[in-house]
Amino acid sequence: MTKLTKKRKDALGKIEQGRLYSLEEAADMVKKISYTKFDASVDVDIRLGVDPRKANQMVRGIVTLPHGTGKTVRVLVLCGPEKEEEASAAGADFVGLDEYLEKIKGGWTDIDVIITTPNLMPKIGPLGRVLGPRGLMPNPKTGTVTMDVGKAVQAVKAGKIDFKVDKFGIIHTSIGKVSFEQDKIIENAKEFLQTVIKLKPTAAKGTYVKSIYISSTMSPGIQIEPKSIN
Repeated sequence: MTKLTKKRKDALGKIEQGRLYSLEEAADMVKKISYTKFDASVDVDIRLGVDPRKANQMVRGIVTLPHGTGKTVRVLVLCGPEKEEEASAAGADFVGLDEYLEKIKGGWTDIDVIITTPNLMPKIGPLGRVLGPRGLMPNPKTGTVTMDVGKAVQAVKAGKIDFKVDKFGIIHTSIGKVSFEQDKIIENAKEFLQTVIKLKPTAAKGTYVKSIYISSTMSPGIQIEPKSIN
C-alpha cells in the first residue's frame, strides 16, 4: 500500500469527503491544496452519461478559454511559401514544410499543435502513425486544417483547446494554472463546462453530466455540484 505523504494527508484533510462543492468553493480549494514547487496545472474531469462507442453519442469540440491555459503553446505551421509570412507574423514557433516533414518522420514531435492548409493534407496523412498517438494530427474539426493559418495560430496562442470524450465517457482537460486568480479559474472552467453541456447529443438518455472534478497537478480531486456552473 502506498504511504501517504504529509502534504497529501494535509490536502485530503481539507476536503470534506462526500460533499459537492460549488465551482467557486472548488476554485478556491484547489489553490489551497496545491503543494508543488512549480506552477501546477488546474485540471477538470467531467464524466458524461454517453456511450462513446456510438457515433451519435460522441462528444467533441473546441473552446477558447477567456484567460488562456497559462501554458506556452509551441505551434508548427506546415505550409507553402505563400503562407509562411502570415504564419510567422501570427506568432507560430516553427514555419515550413519539407524540412519539418522529414524531422517528424525521424521522430521529432517537440511541439504542441500543428496547423496546416487543406491542400497539404495528402503529404501529412502518411505521418499519422507518428502524430496520431500524440494528438498532433491536424483536423478540420479542431480548426487546425484551414487556409486562414494566421487566425488559427492566434486562436491557439490565445487559449483555444480541443477536447474529446474518451472510451470511458470522460473528458479531461487543463483550464489554467494554480497561479491564476480564483475568478479566472472560475471563468475558464465555466466556459469549458458550459460548452460541453451545449454539445449534449440528442441520442444521449438519462443524466448527461454524471460528475465533475477539479484538481491540480498531483492534488486530490474536488467534486463540483453541476448546478453551480450555470
